[in-house]
Formats: sequence, C-alpha cells, structure tokens
Amino acid sequence: MSVELRRNGLHLTGTPLSLDAKRKSPLSFVSHAHSDHIARHERTIATAATLRLMAHRLGTLSAPLSVPYGQPFSLGSLTLELLPAGHVLGSAQLRVTREDGKRIVYTGDISLAPSLTAEPAEVAECDVLVIESTFGHPRYVFPPREEVLGQVESWVRRHLERGAVPVLLAYALGKSQEAMKYLADRGFPLVAHPSIYEVTKLYGELGVPIEPLRRYEGHVEPGEVLFFPPHLNRGGALAPLWPRATAVLTGWALDGAGATRRYNADVAFPLSDHADCPSLVRYVKATGARDVITLHGFAEELAEVLRGHGLDARALGAPKQLSLL
Repeated sequence: MSVELRRNGLHLTGTPLSLDAKRKSPLSFVSHAHSDHIARHERTIATAATLRLMAHRLGTLSAPLSVPYGQPFSLGSLTLELLPAGHVLGSAQLRVTREDGKRIVYTGDISLAPSLTAEPAEVAECDVLVIESTFGHPRYVFPPREEVLGQVESWVRRHLERGAVPVLLAYALGKSQEAMKYLADRGFPLVAHPSIYEVTKLYGELGVPIEPLRRYEGHVEPGEVLFFPPHLNRGGALAPLWPRATAVLTGWALDGAGATRRYNADVAFPLSDHADCPSLVRYVKATGARDVITLHGFAEELAEVLRGHGLDARALGAPKQLSLL
C-alpha cells in the first residue's frame, strides 16, 4: 500500500479510499467540514457532526456513512477507525489497519489545545503517520488558548466601554464558535453574520449551545459583540457601524503586522484551531510512528525539525507516490 498525492488530494493506492479529496470521488474520508476539505462524493466516510455540517454547505449528500469515534469497521481487508482531532466540532483522524496489523494514520487538521467546542484530540498510535503541517515552521509557537481568549475579552470590554462596536473577524466554522462560546459564557450578548449564525445554530443542535445569539441584520445593539467573516471585511460592508474596532482571530497573527493588513483589522489575536510546531512534534513522538510524512503548509520545515529529533520524516509535496510499510 502507498499514499499518493493526486490533483484531487490524497489516495491510498490499492484501495478505493481517498482522504479529504477536493473533488467528487467514488469514496472519500472527510476529516472535517471546512470548505477546502469537502466535496460531493459518491460515498463519504465521516463523523455525524461533519456530515451534518457538510450537508449545510453542500446540500443533500449521496450515501453518507456516519461513523462514531473509536468504533472500528471494515473496508475490504482493511480495518478503519476514526479518532477525534480537536480541530473543529466533529473533526477526525483516520487510522487504517492492514491484515498484518500495520497501522497508518492520517490526521487531517489537528489541534491539541483544550477546546470549548470541539472533542479533545486523541493520540492515534501507529506505524506510519501522515500529518498536516499548517503551522509546522519552528517560528509558530502559540500562547495558551485561555490566555489569548482572555486578551480578546479585555479588548472587547475596552471598546464597549468607550461606546464602540467590537467586531471579531473569524471563520464561520470552528474559530467563531470557540470565541463565541468563551464570550457567551461570560455574559456577552452576541450578534453574528448569517453565515456564522447558521453554523452556530447547528452547533447547538449537535450539543454545543451558544447563547445569547442574534442574527446580524445590519445593526448592532448596545453591548453586543459582532462576529463577521474575514473575507467580507472589505468594500465597506461594515461602514454603517461607527465607531467600531475590528480584531481578527488567526494563528497568522504571529506573523506580526502583516496579519492585520491582510484582514484589514485593527489588531490580530493568535487564536488558532491548528497545532503549533512544538505541539506537532510532541504529537508525532506520542504516536510511536517509525515513518512520518508531513503534508501541506510548512511540510518541509516540519520534516526537518522531526529529523532533528531523530525521527524518519519526509515531506509530501508535488503529486507523487510514497510507499507505506
């Protein structure tokens, strides 16, 4: 068996299984419901939460296979198992076990930080590990999440006290709900752009309620905190709100002023739903993998760091095939 990076995404050769395929595939495991990981596959393997969030974005799915965490099932001669990834609600890693007992794990996007809205990640012990490397460069070391959220709360309070509308720019799935849950639990009334509002209501149906919350209809009541998609913070969409202050929640905040310019924000807070470089290294070591393949983001840099720790690691870059086991 080998893993092959095709134009469509990862594929386990010798099997019908793709991994987070970006285009329609006969059969694909989907690790989570972010738009760059989903497509209208003929058959989809995912958690119930991911399938629900996918259907919200794509419409009715064809032949979805809902799989609970930690319940192995068969695909031909292979045994498959989903384990929590800690990235967003319903996110999962996939462990594939061959007949001879050899185990391959694909992490998808992963976060090891304690979360208010996502299932905590589990270490997936394996022989071969294929790991996402979004923040795999050594310069990415995130502060504790609770510390960052505390800074966000202080920023929100400061601007509310001066009569300005605090606007938090965050992705509609995952990042928004994490910050919203933190602020809602501290008594802040929230208002959200429809795209964020609808996903947050789905979180409630899936067991993670976030209240009080109102759909944004063009105005913000005194004391409310507005959540807004980063890509819509252009072209004067927020012009009617004044005075206002804008903050973006992103791991790229560690890049300095470039992050605030990129998102047209006043300030950037390093809140991420991905693991930073030290966390990725700790995770790799904990899996016991003897062979590590880094993927996407800073894959080359992470592989180099892992080799410095005595691990057999290499990056999977341009489409090619690497033998597993």
